[in-house]
Formats: sequence, C-alpha cells, structure tokens
Amino acid sequence: MPAERQAPGARPSLTERVPAVLSIRNVLSLAPVIPVLTIRSLEQAAPLARALIRGGLPVLEITLRTDCALQAIEAIRAAVPEGLIGAGTLTRPPDFADAVAAGAQFGVTPGLTRELTAAARKAGLPLLPGILTPSELIEARAAGFDACKLFPAQAAGGLELLRALAGPFPDQVFCPTGGVTAQNAAEFLALPNVPCVGGSWVAPQVAVEGRDWQRIEDLARRAAALRSTARAE
Repeated sequence: MPAERQAPGARPSLTERVPAVLSIRNVLSLAPVIPVLTIRSLEQAAPLARALIRGGLPVLEITLRTDCALQAIEAIRAAVPEGLIGAGTLTRPPDFADAVAAGAQFGVTPGLTRELTAAARKAGLPLLPGILTPSELIEARAAGFDACKLFPAQAAGGLELLRALAGPFPDQVFCPTGGVTAQNAAEFLALPNVPCVGGSWVAPQVAVEGRDWQRIEDLARRAAALRSTARAE
C-alpha cells in the first residue's frame, strides 16, 4: 500500500520536523512560544497539554515546582505522544535523571553550573540553560551551548539586552522567559537572535483550574501565529 501523501502546502507533522538526534536549536525552531507550565493537579496534565498542542504549540515545559510535576510529564508523554515535553526548573544534578526517567525529552534550567552541565550530559538530556549576564553567557558557550534561555528576561533588560548581546555573540540564540507576555512577545520574536519565547500566559491558572480548555486552545492558537506576525512587522 503506497504511503499517504501530504497535501500540497500542508505543514509537516511534529514527528517529521524533529530529527532523530534532538538538539535545543531543533526544539526552539518548532513553535514561537514554549508554554511554561506549573501543574498542580495530575488530572489537569493531559487535557492541558492536548489544548495547547491543538492550538499549535507542540513544545511544552513542565516545571519541577510541584509534587506531581514528574508524574505529569509521564502522563503527558503517555496520553499526548505528539507533543515534545521538557522538564523545567532543573536546579540539582539528580533532577536530570528524574526528568529522563519520567520521559522528558529536553531540560531547562534557570541558571547553569558545571555540575548541572555534567548531569545533563550524563543523562543524555538536551539542555536549554538559563543565563542572565554576558559573563554567564561566555561560560555557557565554553560548555558548548549555542542556545540559551535568558531569564528573567524582562527584569534583566529585555529587548535592549538581547540587541546588545547580538553584537559580540552573533551566532547565539535565546529563548527569553520571565516577563514575556501576549503584549510584548511579538517584539521579542522580531529580533533575529530570538527563535522563540517562553511564557505562562497561554495557560492562565484560572482557566486551568476551571478546566476551560477551549480558552487555552484559543490562547495557544493566537500565540502560534506570533512568529509570522513578528517577522512581518
């Protein structure tokens, strides 16, 4: 039976867009916004992920800030295999092995140390490390990271800092997170060194608690359209 052909102009599926060997640059290229999620109830995990992915945001970061975070990663991987699921707020070396055991496909840290770098490599987990200053960026680059999370982005200097970093580090890309909102995300995405941003506005806690999955899907759909809007401006 011949393979099913994709309709002309159709967007490739996530599986077709993700290479066999995943890099953080691959992750950042898949959508303009990575939802940063703090899941407080395991029952909310899969429906929340489905709503975001239906809206066009297939890459999700589940922060390890709650007791059920690792279980939530495991539940989402099982229930929503079309997503690309990362573990965020990795702050201790053991977090990496725990994240991999739960099924995380990439990791995110708020900062970077040699111990965290070593733990990520030992676990075989692609890592988006957090940096705040040029000195921290130099250390991250020395460790082999050409894509970093700028955190907390807005408090650190936001757009002006990213423009300033583009001069001495023209080959570096960033995922600004912290203070990025629906109102300013397009400005960040218009910068050539910002392939995507991280944010929690696409899954407001009141909508999650109220199980308003349609509202979250609508927010995700608007966020997914931000890249084309930003590049057109």
